Amino acid sequence: MPYQNRVTQMLGVEIPIVQAPMGWIARSALASAVSNAGGLGIIETSSGELDAVKEEIKMMRTLTDKPFGVNIAQAFVRDPSIAQFVIDQGVQFVTTSAGSPTRYTEQLKSAGLTVFHVVPTLSAALKAVAAGVDGLIVEGGEGGGFKNPTEVASMVLLPLVRSKVDVPIIAAGGMVDGATMAAAFALGAEGVQMGTRMVSALESPVHQNWKDAIIDAPETGTVFLNKFHSPALRALRTDRTARLEAQAEDNIMPEFGDAQALYFGGDMEAAIPLSGQVAGRIDAVRPVAEIINETRDEFFKILDTLHHQYL
Repeated sequence: MPYQNRVTQMLGVEIPIVQAPMGWIARSALASAVSNAGGLGIIETSSGELDAVKEEIKMMRTLTDKPFGVNIAQAFVRDPSIAQFVIDQGVQFVTTSAGSPTRYTEQLKSAGLTVFHVVPTLSAALKAVAAGVDGLIVEGGEGGGFKNPTEVASMVLLPLVRSKVDVPIIAAGGMVDGATMAAAFALGAEGVQMGTRMVSALESPVHQNWKDAIIDAPETGTVFLNKFHSPALRALRTDRTARLEAQAEDNIMPEFGDAQALYFGGDMEAAIPLSGQVAGRIDAVRPVAEIINETRDEFFKILDTLHHQYL
Protein backbone atom coordinates (compact mmCIF):
# COMPACT_ATOMS: atom_id res chain seq x y z
CA MET A 1 0.00 0.00 0.00
CA PRO A 2 1.60 3.31 -1.02
CA TYR A 3 1.85 6.46 1.04
CA GLN A 4 0.48 9.53 -0.69
CA ASN A 5 0.76 12.81 1.13
CA ARG A 6 2.50 16.17 0.96
CA VAL A 7 5.75 14.88 2.46
CA THR A 8 6.17 12.07 -0.06
CA GLN A 9 5.35 14.48 -2.87
CA MET A 10 7.71 17.23 -1.69
CA LEU A 11 10.59 14.86 -0.93
CA GLY A 12 10.02 12.58 -3.90
CA VAL A 13 10.15 9.45 -1.73
CA GLU A 14 8.09 6.28 -1.49
CA ILE A 15 8.06 6.12 2.31
CA PRO A 16 7.94 9.29 4.47
CA ILE A 17 10.79 8.27 6.76
CA VAL A 18 13.70 10.69 7.06
CA GLN A 19 17.03 9.84 8.65
CA ALA A 20 18.17 12.41 11.20
CA PRO A 21 21.32 14.44 10.45
CA MET A 22 23.57 13.21 13.27
CA GLY A 23 27.03 14.77 13.27
CA TRP A 24 29.75 12.52 11.79
CA ILE A 25 27.18 9.71 11.48
CA ALA A 26 24.85 11.02 8.77
CA ARG A 27 27.32 10.54 5.95
CA SER A 28 26.98 8.83 2.60
CA ALA A 29 27.07 5.18 3.75
CA LEU A 30 24.07 5.57 6.03
CA ALA A 31 22.21 8.22 4.02
CA SER A 32 22.42 6.28 0.77
CA ALA A 33 21.11 3.15 2.48
CA VAL A 34 18.07 5.10 3.68
CA SER A 35 17.40 6.61 0.27
CA ASN A 36 17.84 3.27 -1.48
CA ALA A 37 15.31 1.74 0.91
CA GLY A 38 12.66 4.29 -0.09
CA GLY A 39 13.15 6.87 2.67
CA LEU A 40 15.18 10.07 2.59
CA GLY A 41 18.80 10.04 3.66
CA ILE A 42 20.28 13.27 4.99
CA ILE A 43 23.90 14.44 4.99
CA GLU A 44 24.92 16.32 8.13
CA THR A 45 26.89 19.53 8.61
CA SER A 46 26.87 19.69 12.42
CA SER A 47 30.31 18.08 12.61
CA GLY A 48 31.64 21.32 11.16
CA GLU A 49 33.89 19.34 8.80
CA LEU A 50 32.63 21.09 5.69
CA ASP A 51 35.32 19.84 3.32
CA ALA A 52 34.53 16.26 4.29
CA VAL A 53 30.79 16.94 4.16
CA LYS A 54 31.07 18.34 0.63
CA GLU A 55 32.80 15.14 -0.48
CA GLU A 56 30.06 13.08 1.16
CA ILE A 57 27.41 15.02 -0.76
CA LYS A 58 29.26 14.31 -4.00
CA MET A 59 29.64 10.65 -3.00
CA MET A 60 25.88 10.28 -2.69
CA ARG A 61 25.57 10.56 -6.46
CA THR A 62 27.63 7.39 -6.85
CA LEU A 63 25.73 5.44 -4.19
CA THR A 64 22.10 6.19 -5.02
CA ASP A 65 19.93 7.52 -7.79
CA LYS A 66 17.19 8.31 -5.28
CA PRO A 67 16.50 11.69 -3.64
CA PHE A 68 18.51 12.75 -0.60
CA GLY A 69 18.80 15.90 1.47
CA VAL A 70 21.25 18.00 3.42
CA ASN A 71 20.87 19.56 6.85
CA ILE A 72 22.40 22.97 7.46
CA ALA A 73 22.99 23.20 11.21
CA GLN A 74 23.56 26.91 11.54
CA ALA A 75 25.21 26.92 14.97
CA PHE A 76 27.93 24.63 13.67
CA VAL A 77 28.41 25.87 10.09
CA ARG A 78 30.93 28.70 9.89
CA ASP A 79 30.93 29.06 6.11
CA PRO A 80 27.64 30.39 4.68
CA SER A 81 28.72 29.32 1.19
CA ILE A 82 27.52 25.81 2.10
CA ALA A 83 24.04 26.84 0.91
CA GLN A 84 25.27 27.70 -2.57
CA PHE A 85 27.31 24.50 -2.68
CA VAL A 86 24.19 22.47 -1.88
CA ILE A 87 22.31 24.31 -4.62
CA ASP A 88 25.11 23.72 -7.12
CA GLN A 89 25.10 19.99 -6.33
CA GLY A 90 21.48 19.70 -7.38
CA VAL A 91 20.17 18.79 -3.94
CA GLN A 92 16.42 19.39 -3.82
CA PHE A 93 15.65 19.11 -0.10
CA VAL A 94 17.28 20.92 2.83
CA THR A 95 16.51 21.00 6.52
CA THR A 96 17.76 23.95 8.54
CA SER A 97 18.28 23.87 12.28
CA ALA A 98 20.04 25.43 15.27
CA GLY A 99 19.42 28.99 14.12
CA SER A 100 17.04 31.41 12.48
CA PRO A 101 14.77 30.08 9.72
CA THR A 102 15.28 33.35 7.86
CA ARG A 103 18.99 32.86 7.25
CA TYR A 104 18.90 30.47 4.28
CA THR A 105 15.22 29.96 3.43
CA GLU A 106 14.89 32.67 0.77
CA GLN A 107 18.16 31.75 -0.94
CA LEU A 108 17.32 28.04 -1.05
CA LYS A 109 13.71 28.46 -2.11
CA SER A 110 14.67 30.96 -4.82
CA ALA A 111 16.85 28.21 -6.28
CA GLY A 112 13.90 25.81 -6.29
CA LEU A 113 14.75 23.77 -3.19
CA THR A 114 12.26 22.55 -0.61
CA VAL A 115 13.09 23.75 2.91
CA PHE A 116 11.94 22.32 6.24
CA HIS A 117 13.04 23.90 9.53
CA VAL A 118 13.53 22.00 12.81
CA VAL A 119 11.47 23.40 15.69
CA PRO A 120 11.17 22.39 19.37
CA THR A 121 8.32 24.75 20.34
CA LEU A 122 5.16 26.32 18.97
CA SER A 123 6.72 29.79 18.91
CA ALA A 124 9.63 28.50 16.85
CA ALA A 125 7.18 26.82 14.47
CA LEU A 126 5.25 30.04 13.94
CA LYS A 127 8.45 31.96 13.24
CA ALA A 128 9.56 29.36 10.71
CA VAL A 129 6.24 29.43 8.88
CA ALA A 130 6.36 33.23 8.83
CA ALA A 131 9.86 32.96 7.29
CA GLY A 132 8.38 30.99 4.39
CA VAL A 133 9.58 27.44 5.01
CA ASP A 134 7.79 24.67 3.15
CA GLY A 135 7.39 22.46 6.18
CA LEU A 136 8.49 21.71 9.72
CA ILE A 137 10.38 18.99 11.53
CA VAL A 138 8.72 19.11 14.94
CA GLU A 139 11.15 17.70 17.47
CA GLY A 140 9.97 16.38 20.81
CA GLY A 141 12.20 16.29 23.86
CA GLU A 142 12.42 12.48 23.76
CA GLY A 143 14.87 12.70 20.88
CA GLY A 144 18.61 12.41 21.23
CA GLY A 145 21.19 15.06 20.49
CA PHE A 146 21.17 18.80 21.02
CA LYS A 147 17.85 19.94 22.42
CA ASN A 148 15.88 22.95 23.56
CA PRO A 149 16.55 23.41 27.30
CA THR A 150 12.81 23.40 27.99
CA GLU A 151 11.75 20.01 26.64
CA VAL A 152 8.26 19.26 25.37
CA ALA A 153 7.17 15.71 24.56
CA SER A 154 6.00 14.85 21.06
CA MET A 155 2.57 13.83 22.38
CA VAL A 156 2.02 17.45 23.42
CA LEU A 157 4.03 19.33 20.80
CA LEU A 158 2.83 17.66 17.60
CA PRO A 159 -0.93 18.26 17.95
CA LEU A 160 -0.29 21.75 19.30
CA VAL A 161 1.77 22.78 16.29
CA ARG A 162 -0.62 20.98 13.92
CA SER A 163 -3.53 23.01 15.31
CA LYS A 164 -1.77 26.29 14.53
CA VAL A 165 -0.09 25.75 11.14
CA ASP A 166 -1.06 24.27 7.79
CA VAL A 167 2.36 23.27 6.43
CA PRO A 168 3.36 19.58 6.40
CA ILE A 169 5.01 18.23 9.53
CA ILE A 170 7.67 15.56 9.97
CA ALA A 171 7.68 14.24 13.54
CA ALA A 172 11.00 13.75 15.33
CA GLY A 173 11.73 12.50 18.83
CA GLY A 174 10.47 9.08 19.89
CA MET A 175 10.10 7.71 16.35
CA VAL A 176 11.31 4.12 16.10
CA ASP A 177 8.74 1.85 14.40
CA GLY A 178 5.34 1.59 12.76
CA ALA A 179 3.48 2.11 16.03
CA THR A 180 5.18 5.41 16.77
CA MET A 181 4.77 6.43 13.15
CA ALA A 182 1.03 5.72 13.30
CA ALA A 183 0.79 7.71 16.53
CA ALA A 184 2.64 10.63 14.95
CA PHE A 185 0.28 10.60 11.96
CA ALA A 186 -2.71 10.58 14.30
CA LEU A 187 -1.25 13.69 15.94
CA GLY A 188 -0.91 15.51 12.63
CA ALA A 189 2.41 14.48 11.10
CA GLU A 190 2.85 13.34 7.50
CA GLY A 191 6.29 11.84 8.00
CA VAL A 192 8.75 10.82 10.70
CA GLN A 193 12.44 11.35 11.32
CA MET A 194 14.50 8.61 12.96
CA GLY A 195 17.82 9.26 14.67
CA THR A 196 18.74 6.75 17.36
CA ARG A 197 17.13 3.92 15.39
CA MET A 198 19.45 4.75 12.50
CA VAL A 199 22.52 5.12 14.73
CA SER A 200 21.99 1.49 15.69
CA ALA A 201 21.50 0.31 12.09
CA LEU A 202 23.91 -2.06 10.38
CA GLU A 203 25.06 0.63 7.93
CA SER A 204 25.68 3.21 10.65
CA PRO A 205 29.41 4.01 10.84
CA VAL A 206 29.59 4.21 14.64
CA HIS A 207 31.53 1.66 16.66
CA GLN A 208 29.75 -1.54 17.69
CA ASN A 209 30.16 -0.57 21.35
CA TRP A 210 27.75 2.33 20.86
CA LYS A 211 25.26 0.15 19.04
CA ASP A 212 25.47 -2.42 21.82
CA ALA A 213 24.93 0.30 24.43
CA ILE A 214 21.75 1.39 22.65
CA ILE A 215 20.49 -2.19 22.49
CA ASP A 216 21.27 -2.77 26.18
CA ALA A 217 19.71 0.52 27.37
CA PRO A 218 16.47 0.35 29.39
CA GLU A 219 13.66 2.86 28.86
CA THR A 220 15.24 4.95 31.63
CA GLY A 221 18.67 4.75 30.04
CA THR A 222 19.09 8.35 28.90
CA VAL A 223 19.87 11.59 30.70
CA PHE A 224 18.87 15.16 29.87
CA LEU A 225 21.91 17.38 30.33
CA ASN A 226 22.71 21.10 30.34
CA LYS A 227 19.09 22.14 30.82
CA PHE A 228 20.08 25.42 32.45
CA HIS A 229 22.14 26.38 29.40
CA SER A 230 21.93 26.03 25.65
CA PRO A 231 21.98 23.69 23.95
CA ALA A 232 20.70 20.98 26.24
CA LEU A 233 21.53 17.39 25.32
CA ARG A 234 19.87 14.00 25.59
CA ALA A 235 22.34 11.13 25.78
CA LEU A 236 22.80 7.57 26.97
CA ARG A 237 23.47 7.13 30.66
CA THR A 238 27.15 6.33 31.18
CA ASP A 239 29.53 7.03 34.03
CA ARG A 240 30.51 10.25 32.27
CA THR A 241 26.97 11.49 31.62
CA ALA A 242 25.78 10.47 35.10
CA ARG A 243 28.56 12.62 36.56
CA LEU A 244 27.61 15.52 34.28
CA GLU A 245 23.95 15.12 35.21
CA ALA A 246 24.91 15.75 38.82
CA GLN A 247 26.50 19.04 37.73
CA ALA A 248 23.08 20.32 36.74
CA GLU A 249 23.84 24.02 37.07
CA ASP A 250 27.14 23.94 35.17
CA ASN A 251 27.50 24.41 31.42
CA ILE A 252 28.85 21.02 30.41
CA MET A 253 29.66 21.79 26.76
CA PRO A 254 33.40 22.28 27.48
CA GLU A 255 33.34 18.69 28.78
CA PHE A 256 31.66 17.17 25.73
CA GLY A 257 34.81 15.13 25.14
CA ASP A 258 36.48 13.45 22.18
CA ALA A 259 33.65 12.61 19.81
CA GLN A 260 35.89 10.68 17.42
CA ALA A 261 37.11 8.39 20.20
CA LEU A 262 33.50 7.61 21.10
CA TYR A 263 31.94 7.43 17.67
CA PHE A 264 34.61 5.42 15.91
CA GLY A 265 36.97 4.26 18.66
CA GLY A 266 34.23 2.78 20.80
CA ASP A 267 35.26 4.41 24.09
CA MET A 268 31.85 5.06 25.65
CA GLU A 269 33.38 7.30 28.32
CA ALA A 270 35.38 9.47 25.89
CA ALA A 271 32.46 11.78 25.07
CA ILE A 272 28.71 12.19 25.38
CA PRO A 273 26.83 9.48 23.41
CA LEU A 274 23.85 11.44 22.07
CA SER A 275 20.82 9.13 21.95
CA GLY A 276 17.06 9.35 22.36
CA GLN A 277 14.74 7.61 24.77
CA VAL A 278 13.78 5.12 22.05
CA ALA A 279 17.06 3.37 22.84
CA GLY A 280 14.95 1.51 25.40
CA ARG A 281 12.89 -0.01 22.57
CA ILE A 282 15.69 -1.07 20.23
CA ASP A 283 16.69 -4.70 20.64
CA ALA A 284 18.92 -5.51 17.67
CA VAL A 285 21.20 -4.12 14.98
CA ARG A 286 19.26 -4.35 11.73
CA PRO A 287 19.85 -3.29 8.13
CA VAL A 288 18.28 0.04 7.18
CA ALA A 289 16.03 -1.56 4.55
CA GLU A 290 14.66 -3.98 7.15
CA ILE A 291 13.98 -1.13 9.60
CA ILE A 292 12.13 0.91 6.98
CA ASN A 293 10.17 -1.99 5.53
CA GLU A 294 9.09 -3.27 8.95
CA THR A 295 8.06 0.24 9.96
CA ARG A 296 5.98 0.60 6.80
CA ASP A 297 4.30 -2.79 7.23
CA GLU A 298 3.54 -2.25 10.90
CA PHE A 299 2.16 1.22 10.18
CA PHE A 300 -0.38 -0.07 7.69
CA LYS A 301 -1.25 -3.08 9.84
CA ILE A 302 -2.07 -0.76 12.73
CA LEU A 303 -4.23 1.45 10.53
CA ASP A 304 -6.09 -1.60 9.26
CA THR A 305 -6.60 -2.96 12.78
CA LEU A 306 -7.93 0.37 14.06
CA HIS A 307 -10.21 0.71 11.07
CA HIS A 308 -11.79 -2.71 11.62
CA GLN A 309 -11.98 -2.30 15.38
CA TYR A 310 -13.51 1.16 15.56
CA LEU A 311 -15.12 1.97 12.19
